[in-house]
Amino acid sequence: MSKAVAISLMLASPLALAGCGPLPLEDAERVCIEDARAAVSPRGEVGIGIGSDGDGIDPVGRFEISVSSDYIMGRDPSVVFAQCVQRRAGQPPSRPLYEQPGWGVR
Repeated sequence: MSKAVAISLMLASPLALAGCGPLPLEDAERVCIEDARAAVSPRGEVGIGIGSDGDGIDPVGRFEISVSSDYIMGRDPSVVFAQCVQRRAGQPPSRPLYEQPGWGVR
């Protein structure tokens, strides 16, 4: 590696990491509620419809399910939430998961 390339990489690295800083606490709590919900149960969607390509009517279907590793491991959603907020904001949540606005298992 040339000296110029090495210097460029050293100068660019801090700039690239600048966007990876901690989130504001409120934002981290809002994002982490979804992680906690994923720890409670799998999430899924089913879509059924009818489409036409001009040659006739075609049935259209879609099925999607996601299962988090936290759900598989049986982790407590409040622990998942607290650890997520700590990781993303660099500080503990302002209040426990069950007191968060918007919390409610959907």
